[in-house]
Amino acid sequence: MNAVEIEGAVSDLALQEFDADEFPFAFLLAFGNKPPTVKRLKSGSTNKSDVGGVLQRNNIHMKVCAPGEVTATLRELRDSPATTKGKAKFIFATDGEDFEAEDLNSGETLAHPLKSLGEHFGFFLPLAGITTVRAIKDNPIDIKATARLNKLYVELLKTNPDWDSDARRHDLNQFMARLIFCFFAEDTGIFLGENLFTKTVEQMSQKDNAHELISELFRAMDIPTRERADKNLRSWADQFPYVNGGLFAGSSEVPVFSSMARSYLLHAGSLDWQAINPDIFGSMIQAVAEDEERGELGMHYTSVPNILKVLNPLFLDDLREQLEAAGDSPIKLLNLRKRLARIRVFDPACGSGNFLVIAYKEMRAIEAEILRRRANDKDDPSSVIPLANFFGIEIKDFACEIARLSLLIAEYQSDVSIMGQERAGEIVLPLRETGHIVCGNALRLDWLAVCPPTKQASVVETDPAGPTGRLVLEPSGGGDWETYICGNPPYVGDKKQTVEQKDDVRAIFEQLTPRWKSFDYVNGFIYLGAKYVARVGSVGCAFVTTNSVSQGVQVGQFWPLALENAEIGFARQSFKWSNLAARNAGVTCIIVGLRSISNNSSRKLFEGDVARSVERISPYLTSGGAVLVQERAAPASELQPMLLGNFAKDGGNLFLSQAELSLIPEDARSYVRPIFGAQEFIKGKARYCFWVPESESIVASQIPALAERFSKVRNFRASSKKSATVRWADKPFRFVEIRSPVYEEVILIPRVSSETREFLPTGLLPRGAIVTEAFGLYDAPLWNMAVIASRIHLVWIATVCGKLKTDFRYSNTLGWNTFPLPDLTEKNKADLTCCAEDILLAREQYFPATIANMYDPKRMDEEFPLVREAHERNDETLERIYIGRHFKNDTERLEKLFDMYSKMSTEKSN
Repeated sequence: MNAVEIEGAVSDLALQEFDADEFPFAFLLAFGNKPPTVKRLKSGSTNKSDVGGVLQRNNIHMKVCAPGEVTATLRELRDSPATTKGKAKFIFATDGEDFEAEDLNSGETLAHPLKSLGEHFGFFLPLAGITTVRAIKDNPIDIKATARLNKLYVELLKTNPDWDSDARRHDLNQFMARLIFCFFAEDTGIFLGENLFTKTVEQMSQKDNAHELISELFRAMDIPTRERADKNLRSWADQFPYVNGGLFAGSSEVPVFSSMARSYLLHAGSLDWQAINPDIFGSMIQAVAEDEERGELGMHYTSVPNILKVLNPLFLDDLREQLEAAGDSPIKLLNLRKRLARIRVFDPACGSGNFLVIAYKEMRAIEAEILRRRANDKDDPSSVIPLANFFGIEIKDFACEIARLSLLIAEYQSDVSIMGQERAGEIVLPLRETGHIVCGNALRLDWLAVCPPTKQASVVETDPAGPTGRLVLEPSGGGDWETYICGNPPYVGDKKQTVEQKDDVRAIFEQLTPRWKSFDYVNGFIYLGAKYVARVGSVGCAFVTTNSVSQGVQVGQFWPLALENAEIGFARQSFKWSNLAARNAGVTCIIVGLRSISNNSSRKLFEGDVARSVERISPYLTSGGAVLVQERAAPASELQPMLLGNFAKDGGNLFLSQAELSLIPEDARSYVRPIFGAQEFIKGKARYCFWVPESESIVASQIPALAERFSKVRNFRASSKKSATVRWADKPFRFVEIRSPVYEEVILIPRVSSETREFLPTGLLPRGAIVTEAFGLYDAPLWNMAVIASRIHLVWIATVCGKLKTDFRYSNTLGWNTFPLPDLTEKNKADLTCCAEDILLAREQYFPATIANMYDPKRMDEEFPLVREAHERNDETLERIYIGRHFKNDTERLEKLFDMYSKMSTEKSN
């Protein structure tokens, strides 16, 4: 369930007749628990409460109590040993009239009438696996409003199926944007008269003519007051002000309302819309108009702290530093205010405008502080930051409408906070030009046409509706315009792109590189941002993206193109990017900030929330120049060559499970060998294969059990669509791709390993084992395993090889062959050999535990401490070879490795 659905379910529960026996279970269902889970709790099989309540482990401990005993019962739950043992996040007590609850992690508490439970649903959102944010917990109006508008939207489509077409969808979206404005305007004083819009609809319309009345209201708001005399407006419509600003321009047609749709409209209008957060609300309402996204209402919201991770280092930190330096100097403060008027913000994938809204609100906060410090009665409190300085591109029509509306709401709310509602109300209408939000495909549009460069030295506001009283700055003091590009563009890896998206990528990169097919969709935004930076003077550009663009082969293929136009001015290394969707909580992202190559100021590299100044930032987001790791056919150091495993391409007919092995006749068993890929090695799964040397193929083919298998292999290969596979139909006794040399021992390295593991799983296979779907080192000195198992090698692999989804993806040519290793003495090799042996011996202590068990970070320390200790000794030994001590952190490890790689590459080229 999403947050909107949860709000509805909890609100409905609060209004139902209270049933003491059923309430705890209904509460859990309202927060998305599955019926079987709740059924087990109800039966008592999983309920571990020790106070006669309901305890769901890792979630909540609840109890229904006698009247007047709520506070005492909450105390009982807090002191309960079961609460601690069950790791409950919340405790909850109710007597049917009132309830009290506590978040045991934060210590926050609630105490309210039970009927108001729906107003506080945000407090409990972690129960549904949703990482909530402060704004939603404290102010659930955004979710309530979204839920009601969603119901209205769906009902209108049922009544007006013709409006559900591509030709009419824009009209319906525009209608919804107008409706939202009316709700907001009547609750904030923009419309004079209490609940003017909702009351007019309720009192003057019937279920069959609501659309006609609303259409007349919209028409009135598009006619200036002085021009209304001959427009035949109804008296109840004439009391509405002229709004203009493009919001009510054009057609005033309204979809036909059913009685249910009219009820939904009035229900939505009853909410207190002045509390709307435009940065949150806009993202949630964006999904209302998208069929495939309607079930994900609220899931697009990006938290303000995450947005500020982009905007602060891009330009807001610099503004705040200038504010701090200005102190109380009237001249310096005025100059900073003039600078604010010359800042433009451009989001080429703006969605419902989150980044633009937050940028605007933060700039207005700085302006408010300027006015406070100057305390000059001659200063006009009207803002010098026009919405016309905010630009965006968005491919979805409704999101464009909501982005423009969100900016208008943010402007009005900022005006109210600075100059009071009366003055804000005087200047808000008629609406001025809002942000320049263009509906289109950002990778096909010319960004310079959307947000053209300007050399104006002053802000001039044009308002066709007449003067607004806004301050116009004179050009005195000079100063250049500044443009900042920001946002969170769609990532979309190369394998997941639609045909249209792949064509977008082709249009940008096909003439630049033959490797463009492997580029992520977001690479197009980064490249166009870099080109914009190169074309326009004072520009900064920063995007959130998955860390895939700073890892793997894509780095060497893409970044030389981008860095021809710009350089990395700041970057934030990998961090978890989360929104209201529980499933997105683990997305690993980076932030890359681009700037002009001619900019000589220091670069900032963020590790967590700590920034440090560095001379250069590499495409791998490390300190250093533009070092690009390229694939190598052989190791650059004295490491043993690593080979990819063997592949049968047999339809599974040369493989055997443990159960099948017992059925194989004795004369065929001499050809059976254990086979290992990642699953067999890590999870301890037993699997076998037939391995027949070519010299024995005739003899083996005379064994009936093998002959039957070979026949199936022959048929499978012969029917393949790949000619290369068909050619091997004549040799059905062998694997198609055999890479294993004749060997005594093999060290296995999985091709993919979970990112949760702190060490790469690697180890020796039993004699005669065959490697498939993995890499192997054949008869390699055992110290090679110590290198693979080290933290420093894992960090290198994670950076230069990239990931498959979120898991480490190993590459012999890109990760192993390029790994910078110091020259090792015989003593070094002997020490590392001992370390590898210690790791193997430590694992043996826990037999039959699997690699998956022993390397599970949740179990390693408590259940398998000897394995941890062996790895730590290995790291200590290897890292002392590098720098004489343990590295402080992964950043230091990477910087050392890239420095060595750079020198190694230079020596090879010379």
